[in-house]
Amino acid sequence: MASAVYQIYVLILVTVIIQYKWPQVIASDTHSPLIKFLPGFPGPLPFQFQTGYVGVDESEDVQLFYYFVESERNPREDPLLLWLTGGPGCSSFCGFALGIGPLYFEEVVYNGTLPTLFMNPNRWTKVASVIFLDFPVGTGFSYGRTPFASGSTDDQACSQAAQFLRKWFVSHPEFLSNPFYVAGDSYAGMFIPVITQIISNGNQAGLKPAINLKGYIAGNPATFPAQLNFTIPFSHGMGLISDELFESLRRSCGFDDQKPDPDSAECSLSLEAFEQCTAGLNEHHILWKNCDDGDAQRHLHRSLSGEKRAVTDIIGETSLLEPGCPYWFNDMKVQEALHIRKGTVGTWERCSTDLSFEILISDVRPYHANLSTRGYRSLIYSGDHDPQVPFLSTQAWIRDLNYSIIDDWRPWILEGQYSGYTRTYSNKMTFATLKGGSHTPTSNRPAECYAMFERWISEKPL
Repeated sequence: MASAVYQIYVLILVTVIIQYKWPQVIASDTHSPLIKFLPGFPGPLPFQFQTGYVGVDESEDVQLFYYFVESERNPREDPLLLWLTGGPGCSSFCGFALGIGPLYFEEVVYNGTLPTLFMNPNRWTKVASVIFLDFPVGTGFSYGRTPFASGSTDDQACSQAAQFLRKWFVSHPEFLSNPFYVAGDSYAGMFIPVITQIISNGNQAGLKPAINLKGYIAGNPATFPAQLNFTIPFSHGMGLISDELFESLRRSCGFDDQKPDPDSAECSLSLEAFEQCTAGLNEHHILWKNCDDGDAQRHLHRSLSGEKRAVTDIIGETSLLEPGCPYWFNDMKVQEALHIRKGTVGTWERCSTDLSFEILISDVRPYHANLSTRGYRSLIYSGDHDPQVPFLSTQAWIRDLNYSIIDDWRPWILEGQYSGYTRTYSNKMTFATLKGGSHTPTSNRPAECYAMFERWISEKPL
């Protein structure tokens, strides 16, 4: 039944998008010369690095900022990724210096001096070029030149990202033949399949320049409204709640068939008991010390109750950041080195607290279904200790795509140790877990994530 609904939705969706009148691409981005030094990094940068702005929409009042790092191996042939960080409203610098990118901050107690940067030994840029995009407008150093341009909806923002790419390629034609992938994590899971489909539709419509789109990558991805309901079976499986409470929640709240009855007294009492058992846990990794006030449980309650959530309540990037990072970014020498336009952004924030952003797309499973029919490769991975987007929920929507399994569930190994589990489907989709991984496993399982990515991008079995 679910597959039939998806097919009808996809037919309508594709018809609407193909009929969209595509804007003509005009090269108008301004990109920096190669950046050879960064404050805090000892000596010249041992990689090719550039930043810049690209204006999108007809008036180009939306100025999207990016960081670009060339592959260290063979930049003219290696894959090219567009990396998006979640939030919405978290800077792609999270990926650049806290995840898959070339740099890390030294993990020391901040003493007021400029933080020290060092090379990330597990950087994905060893084998791929990456565009880290501050997205949507209002995130990081991306800005609008007018009040109207400073806000966006999710479908509008995805269209702007696709426009950004085509304009970026006009200025960087040497990368047009490289295999291209859209990638990211957390709430970016709502953007990735939409942007991928817009690019695919543009290619089919003959929009130039044509992008050599091969697929997409999504880590612990937000996907559909009831995804957080899987926190209950996840918590039960992890031994966080009793068998009796689990059965009461399943019976009264109906989370497993996505037909909640939050008005029943039993459901309300069971949810209260659930919150008492889990409120003190870290929402990004159940084994980490808790440094927040239980947002994950509020997300769950609102998901079950059907209450509309505000942007600030959506799956976020609220994990701790080294204290020196904001100071580093707001240092004038750093901004000069990055070629930031003066006066465009006030105080830099890792995740924008006043993002003007409207959520219209709540379920991207139909996009995954449509992209599967078009033959694109995809890597979907999950940190298996993440209660915010549990691996069970990701497995559920992948299973609903109803593709046959061609490489069944098995462990994948790094240096003689089980690093997670994986399964591959006939629609060229690979699912992988990261053993001990958090909501963003690229930050706490970097070696395993790099090995997973390097094998998959090289079309080797995990």
